[in-house]
Amino acid sequence: MGTSDLKLLSTPSSPFALRVKIALNIKGLDYDNIVETMNPKSDLLLQSNPVYKKIPVLIHGDKSISESAIIVEYIDEVWKNNGTPILPSNAYDRAIARFWVAYIDDKWYNSSKNLLVAQNDESKKACFEQVEEVLLRLEDVLNKYSEGKDFFGGENIGFLDICFGSYLSWLRVTEKVIGKKVLDETKTPALVKWAEAFVAHPAVKGNLPETDKLLVFAKSLVQRMVAAATPK
Repeated sequence: MGTSDLKLLSTPSSPFALRVKIALNIKGLDYDNIVETMNPKSDLLLQSNPVYKKIPVLIHGDKSISESAIIVEYIDEVWKNNGTPILPSNAYDRAIARFWVAYIDDKWYNSSKNLLVAQNDESKKACFEQVEEVLLRLEDVLNKYSEGKDFFGGENIGFLDICFGSYLSWLRVTEKVIGKKVLDETKTPALVKWAEAFVAHPAVKGNLPETDKLLVFAKSLVQRMVAAATPK
């Protein structure tokens, strides 16, 4: 463990931990990345997040902050003079960004997870339609709020970019698992272009988990989830 005042409890596969890493990079902050095995959960994790007992957790001095979206907002507020702003300065625009982040963490997370574990053609078709619905809605959101720039946040990566972009590696894994494109240039051209800009951004580049390694983890995870859902 290093000597930084900032410590991040994370796992390499977590899109939620990735959000925090990107926010820290945008602000140019040094931190110690402490990789959690989660099995068993470390004493540090249990002490830092006794309610949910999950990552990510940002430890700032003697303070612990949990939940990825909350951590990103904390970073943006505490280090507001570092790097570029993550949340909009206007209260209404901040509210809109928070709304769509909550939408992503509900609709996108659940529909994409269901698609990964779907076990028959009918279920896969229904789940894929749900995923497409979310992407089409986000395509509209991007076109509306980007003002023709690269990101949801305009010229710079913002709150919504970070929170949706953190799922991109898992999106690629889903495509490999189901053998079908999820992010399709014919249906969501703006999102395809956005994804290319996002992964190339200096705060993101080199931090996304490798698809092949994530695929191995995902297959194991899907097996456990299917087994848990199967009646005994």
